[in-house]
Amino acid sequence: MIRNIQLRHAGKYTCAVQTKVDSISIAVDLVVRGPPGPPTSIQVEEISDTTASLSWRLGPDNHSPITAYTIQARTPFSLGWQAVTTEVVGGNRLTATVIDLSPWVEYEFRVLAGNTIGTGEPSKPSKQARTKGTCISQGHIGNVSGGGGSRSELVITWEPVPEELQNGPGFGYVVAFRPHGATGWMQAAVPSAEASRYVFKNESIQPFSPFHVKVGVYNNEGEGPFGPVTTIYSAEEEPGRAPTRVRAKSLSASEIEVTWKALPWNASKKRVLGYELRYWNRSEREDTASVQRTVGNQTSTIIHGVKGSTTYYISVRAYNTAGTGPPSASVNVTTKKPPPSQPPGKVMWSTLNSKIILNWEQVRALENESEVTGYKVLYKKNRHSRPSVMETNTTSVELALPTDEDYIIQIKPFGEGGEGSSSRQITIPRIPGPNAVGSASKVSTLSALSTIALSFTARTSL
Repeated sequence: MIRNIQLRHAGKYTCAVQTKVDSISIAVDLVVRGPPGPPTSIQVEEISDTTASLSWRLGPDNHSPITAYTIQARTPFSLGWQAVTTEVVGGNRLTATVIDLSPWVEYEFRVLAGNTIGTGEPSKPSKQARTKGTCISQGHIGNVSGGGGSRSELVITWEPVPEELQNGPGFGYVVAFRPHGATGWMQAAVPSAEASRYVFKNESIQPFSPFHVKVGVYNNEGEGPFGPVTTIYSAEEEPGRAPTRVRAKSLSASEIEVTWKALPWNASKKRVLGYELRYWNRSEREDTASVQRTVGNQTSTIIHGVKGSTTYYISVRAYNTAGTGPPSASVNVTTKKPPPSQPPGKVMWSTLNSKIILNWEQVRALENESEVTGYKVLYKKNRHSRPSVMETNTTSVELALPTDEDYIIQIKPFGEGGEGSSSRQITIPRIPGPNAVGSASKVSTLSALSTIALSFTARTSL
């Protein structure tokens, strides 16, 4: 028995029986049939803009007649070898015509033979052959848009046509445009296959005026059709007025609220797309100010990340696609003192009647810090859950929580300057409930021991 038989196993096999007196043998020829071997000598005999005529020589049929051939091709733009369209190529054929090729693209071809056993290995690739160029018969321009730019400009943009769709050398774009309501088209050639933008500048162009625009293509063989007409607006002018009634208020040591009166909102030539805030402190220059923008007709915003106990200067200006308008008169505001830097200390806890009782030492603010007005107690069941928050203005709190769960607790002070430094995370382990084995006194003792242990840990860490 020959298992996993291969073509190389074909040949003459002899079986012999031998004794001391005599011997006898018999031979048999074993023929192994398999898929055909690769065809040879692949040639591109003739090539046009969309077709190619191929020829090849017969490869080994491996003892099973060839029934059909398959043609594959690849280009610099394809993902490996792809089957191409041909007429049915029977096993007695050694030529084929490939159709539906792309113009002005380099192709390689290979041939695979098949029989009733299967499809064989592919031939070696042919030499590269480029299809002929042709006039572009259909537009491939995508995403024609534009707008913006500087005063008296019409900016037109599009997605460039891929090289495999350019159909020939000398590829470029034809941009046609006209003001809304006009009948004649103005045209401009853009002689670059990689181009994706054209700017028409003329002092007669009114700000934010609508234009009809269409983009076509051409190559050395001629011009192709234009794409669909779209509407694009010319560049607009910057807003001409500054916002008024600008006010600034410190919310905390790190936040400032700014409000202003909006400019009239209309479809004029000087639209307002939003507002730009510039803010700087005494140690900075106005030309290096930080910038924050709003969108739409918003008339207030909050600036985050500023320094505490610092005077800031703030100006507001409107903006659109042409740029920013004149600034408002600057206003100044001094942020509140920073929150306390010292975290709550000597945190202790105990449990009583399904309640967790927390106590901690009062946080005293330094001279340059804002006074403590209360505390936030953050508690959660595990590290990945969202914490719940309880506020208090004392240094103790009772949490009515089930004691059959582990809890992670943190405490942080807060005041008008914002939230201060947080205590270290405290993990309160699961406490046996009323159904646990043991007396009430033992449970109380456990609570007291827990309190003493946590108190000792907190003092040591501090």
